[in-house]
This record gives sequence, structure tokens and C-alpha cells, in this order.
Amino acid sequence: MARSALTGSRIRERRTLGGVKQADLARAVGVSASYLNLIEHNRRRIGDALLKRIAAALGVEAAVLTEGAEAALVDALRDAAAVVEGEPAGEPPELARIEEFVGRFPGWAGLLARRHGRVALLERTVEALSDRMAHDPALSAVLHEVLSALTGVRSAAAILADTEDLEPEWRTRFQANLGADADRLAAGAGALVRYLDGPVGTETALASPSEEVERWLALRGGHLPEVEEGGAAAAAHLAAAEFASPIARQIAGGWFARYAADAARLPLAPFRAALAKAAGDPAVVAARFGVDLAAVLRRMASLPAVEGLGLVICDGAGAITFRRPAEGFALPRFGAGCALWPLYQALARPLVPLRAVVEMAGRSPRRFLTYAVCQPLHPAGFDAPQVLEATMLILPAPLEGDAAPVGPTCRLCPRDGCLARREPSILAEAF
Repeated sequence: MARSALTGSRIRERRTLGGVKQADLARAVGVSASYLNLIEHNRRRIGDALLKRIAAALGVEAAVLTEGAEAALVDALRDAAAVVEGEPAGEPPELARIEEFVGRFPGWAGLLARRHGRVALLERTVEALSDRMAHDPALSAVLHEVLSALTGVRSAAAILADTEDLEPEWRTRFQANLGADADRLAAGAGALVRYLDGPVGTETALASPSEEVERWLALRGGHLPEVEEGGAAAAAHLAAAEFASPIARQIAGGWFARYAADAARLPLAPFRAALAKAAGDPAVVAARFGVDLAAVLRRMASLPAVEGLGLVICDGAGAITFRRPAEGFALPRFGAGCALWPLYQALARPLVPLRAVVEMAGRSPRRFLTYAVCQPLHPAGFDAPQVLEATMLILPAPLEGDAAPVGPTCRLCPRDGCLARREPSILAEAF
């Protein structure tokens, strides 16, 4: 039975909460009080038989004492303690004593973990908003509208204020222009606020029908049980029922129809069995079912109750048509970023499947395994233009082994010495 160094601490905590004296518990399980004291201070290992007797005496399951509720907390603290290149040198954290810290000071440990999570969320928000401000054409249009309206208000107000003998007819015209420009300014400012101000916990606000569909799918984990059961008819009904905007309904309808086609070719239970037998290799599964590799990648991203998966699709021009970010893998919303290198490499080599391990830069660098492939979206004859689509699946990867260093975009990547850097990073000092 696997157990951590905190087993003794949990025994002591449970005994104290139950009002049981150490000597009484030792007597009940058949050991000396001094030996139990060593166990409770994590100085002696505990066998399975003794652990079960202690758990029975305390009225809890043995797993509560061996596993506890601290695993996620310990992982969060390890993440917070990750060494980041460029940070000021200082006393290194005692990584070997994290479990002891959690066991002795659970309140402080929880506070630090929550603060680290909050900092990570704010950093992702800053990165996303910075990327949006630098590359989003829609934001540029809104800002241009605000500045244009502001210029009109200022010009009309200056004329009215500086011209004393202005004829009544012209004064009325300028006042009307001033009112119209003021309305434009208010509308533009309101649109700007709505564009940037998203729900708490999301990377940014929804800015387009495509993003609305992506956000809806993300909240569902990418899995659509209604479409799994009902097929194409259920896909059309779901798009009409869930989205008010005609454009969002059209986009969702297209994606849901593709989902239904993938589900029909790759039924959930046989697909899962084949994926497990192939040890997660999408190429083997594609050959097993006789389908294209992109369909397998999309199907893997739609599996229920599987966390940490991401999916990104682009067209032949490199424009992102669908994005589902994986936790810790920053996908640029606008423009290109080296995080998408495997995707663009596949775009440059149609029908050649590519596999790559990448390490995303950040306060806590993380590694991901990517599968990418580019395929014609529609059949074309000789001399006909090819409509290409590249698909990339993103999965968590272990830290050992080689990995290609990547970042979200040059503007947001803190890595120094990158030969492909196009512009300085605004976050270099922050890391």
C-alpha cells in the first residue's frame, strides 16, 4: 500500500481530533506508546497490518491515512517552488520537506497554494490581454472608433467655445455634431469595456462568435453526449438551442456536424479500447479504423473525463480557426507564436504526421507532447487550388527527456538568447 511521509502526521491529527490519547491508541493496536510516538512524527515506517489496525481504531479508512487530501496541495506548492530562470538568487526552498510543511501547517500551506494560483491566473490574464492589444484587429477598430469620436467631440467643442459670433444655424449644426460624436464615444467606450472585461477566471472576455463557441465547448470539456447518441440531427438541434447569435449558431453547427461524423466513424467505446491497446498512439488508431489522422486527434480531444488535453486547428494561411488551450499551454489568439511551431511545420509538410515535445516558458515551465498533421480539407483535382487544414493535439508530457523550448509569443516570452526572436519581451523582467 503506497503511502507518503505524512502518514504519521495524519494519524496524529486523526487521533487528536477524536480525543484519543496516544497511550490508549497504542494499547488498542498492540504497540508501545514510544513506538507510536515515533510513527506519528514520521520517524518510523508503518506496515500494512499495523496501519489497518490503527485505521480501524480511529474509525477511518486506511487510504485516508496514507493518501489524505494534501496531494493536490503538495503539487501546488511544488509548482510554486519551481526554479525560474532569471529570478533573483536566494535561499532555495526545502523541496524534500514540503509534505512535512503541509502536515504541520495546513493553513499556511493552503494560503500559499491559493496565492500562487491567483498569481498564475493574473499572469495568464496579463499575457492574454497584452497579446490581444498587440495583435487583435477588432480591438484596433474599436480603439480607432473611440479616438475618432473623441477627436470629433474636441473639434466641435473648440469651435463652439472659441467662436463668439457663430451664426445660430451653424451653432445648431455643431451642437448636433457634438451630440452625435458624444454618442459614438459612449458607444465605443462601452464596446471596449465589454470586449476586455470577461468573467473572473477566464483568460479574456468573449470577443467573437468563434470564441463564444470555443468557450462553450471548453465548459463542456469538449465532449457532447447528446451528439454521441443522436448524431447529426442532435448536432443541429444543439447548435440552434444553445446559441442566440446566427453567426455563432452557424459556426457551432459546423463544428457539431464534424463532431457527429467523427463519432460515427469512431464510436466511443471501441475507440477508447483501441487507443488503450495502441498505448495512445493516434497513428495506430487511425490505421485500425481506416480514418484520417486528424479525425483521431479531434476524437481524442473530445474524450470525456480526460483533463489536460488541448486542440488547435488552422487553415492554409496559418489563421487559427479553432483553439482549445491546454492548462499551462498558452495558445496565441491572434497572430503567430512559436508554441504553434509543430502546427505550422505540419502545414508546410502536408500529409506528414509530426510528433514533438515542447516546453512552454513561464514562471513554472511545463512540457507537452504534440501530434500534428496537415490534410486537404476538400478533394481537389489536378491544377485545382488546395484547401488545407492543420490540426494539433496537445497532451501533458513528463519532465524528463529533451524538449523544444517555446513561448506564447515573442512579446510575452521571457526566454533569452532565442535566435528566432522578433521583438523584445515585455515580461522578461517579471520572470
